[in-house]
Amino acid sequence: MKRTLIDCGWLVSMDEAIGDLRDARVLIEGSRIVAVGKNIKADADETIDARDKIVMPGLIDAHIHTWQAGLRAIGSEWLGPDYHKNIHANLATRYQPEDNYLGNLIGALGQIDGGVTTILDWCHNLTSLEHAERSVDGLEESGIRAVFAHGTAKPPTRPGELPYTHVPHPRDRIEALRKGRFASDDRLVTLAMAILGPHWGTYEVAEQDIRMAREFGLLSTSHATRKPSDQVAPGGYLRLADAGLLGPDHNIVHGNYIEDDELRRLIEAGVSVTATVLVELHGHVAEPLTLRVRKLGGMPSIGVDVEPIVTGEMFREMQGALLHARWASLRDNAAAGKPALQTIPVKSREALAWATIGNARAVGLEDRIGSITPGKKADLVMLRANDLNLFPVHDPLLSITDQAHSGNVDTVMIDGVIKKQGGKRVFPDAVLSKRRAELMASVERIMRDGNFQPKAAA
Repeated sequence: MKRTLIDCGWLVSMDEAIGDLRDARVLIEGSRIVAVGKNIKADADETIDARDKIVMPGLIDAHIHTWQAGLRAIGSEWLGPDYHKNIHANLATRYQPEDNYLGNLIGALGQIDGGVTTILDWCHNLTSLEHAERSVDGLEESGIRAVFAHGTAKPPTRPGELPYTHVPHPRDRIEALRKGRFASDDRLVTLAMAILGPHWGTYEVAEQDIRMAREFGLLSTSHATRKPSDQVAPGGYLRLADAGLLGPDHNIVHGNYIEDDELRRLIEAGVSVTATVLVELHGHVAEPLTLRVRKLGGMPSIGVDVEPIVTGEMFREMQGALLHARWASLRDNAAAGKPALQTIPVKSREALAWATIGNARAVGLEDRIGSITPGKKADLVMLRANDLNLFPVHDPLLSITDQAHSGNVDTVMIDGVIKKQGGKRVFPDAVLSKRRAELMASVERIMRDGNFQPKAAA
C-alpha cells in the first residue's frame, strides 16, 4: 500500500484534538490518513513538499445540481419563476442521458478545480435509468467523491397525465441502482434519493418516498422552498416527524420560510439543514437558515445550488454564508435594543466547519471525511500561501475563510489520489478538450430545441 508523507507549511485540520499546526506532517497509507502531527518520522513512497502551502480538508458542497454546468450564468438576473419556467418546464426536458453525462463530468471537474473533494449531486432531471447511469458515469470519470442523489424531472403536466407532485419516486430505478453499481457503500460515489418532500409533493408521496429510502438504507433529501400557502402538503414535515420518519437520514435544503417551531422539531429529530446562501440572497424574501439553525443548536451546512444563477465556487459560498450570519447577528442585536456587540458574533472557523464537518454530516459521510483526522479518508486541499492575495499568512484559518478563492488551489487529493497538482488538473487534456466541445454542442442543441436564446455580447 502506497505511503505518502506531506510536509505542511500550515495545517488547518478541523479536528479539535489536533487543531491548527505550523510545520506539521500528514502521513497517508493508501486512501486513509494514518498520522497527523509535528514530529512524524516515517518512511514514505512519496513525499509532497507543501512547506509553502496551507493544507486543509477538502471542501464539501452539500447541494449542487451538477447536470446544469453547461447552463452557467444564463439566469444570473432571473427570479425564481424564471428559473422554473426556463429550466424545469423547458430546457431540462430536452436533456438526454449523454447530456447529463457531459454536464456532470464538466461540473464535477470544475468543483475539483475549486478545492471541492465531495459533492452531493442533486440530480433532478432524470427520466430513465439510463439518465441516472450516465450521470454517475460522469461523476466517476471525474474522480470526485460524490453522493449521487437520484431525483425526478418536473415537466409541465400534459392532458391526462398525473402531475409530478402526485408521482412517487420510481422504485424500479432505485432498486436497480441499489442492487447494481451501488450495492456497496464502500465506494467513491454512493447513492441517495432526492425526493419531492411535502413542499413539492403530496404527503402520501413524501411518506412513501422516505419509507423507501429507509428500506434501501439511503439518505433522502428534499427541497423546502415554499411559503405555507404555496406548499403542496402544508405542515407535511411536522406530520412526518410525528410519524417518526425524520432523522439524520433526511436532509432539507433551503427552508427559508419554515417557522422556528417547525425548524426546532426538525433539528431535534436530527434532520440536517442545508442553506444555499448566495442563491437565497439572490431571490428569496426570507433569509438563509444558517444563523437560525445555529441558534437552535444544529450544525449548519451549505452548498452552491444552481450555477445558472450563481457561482459554483465553494469559497465564495462559504464567505457569503459567514458574512450574512455576521450581518444578521448585528441586525438582530440592534433590533432587540441591546448594547453594541463587543466581539464578532460568528467566528470564521464556524464557516469552515459548515463547509467541511457540517457538510460531511449532512451528506451522511461524517465518519469518512470533513477533517484531517487519522482513520478518515485522505481528502485534502493545498493552497499556495505565497499567492499575492494570501501572502503573508498570519492565521491560516482566516486566510482560508476570509481571503482565499479557487485560484489559490494548488493541489487536490481525493481518496489518497492526486487529482490536481501544481495548479493543473490531473485529467487528460485531450479528453477534456473533446468533452468541452461535446458539452457546447449539447447545450446549443438543447437551447435550440427549447427555443431559448441566452443574452450574448453583440
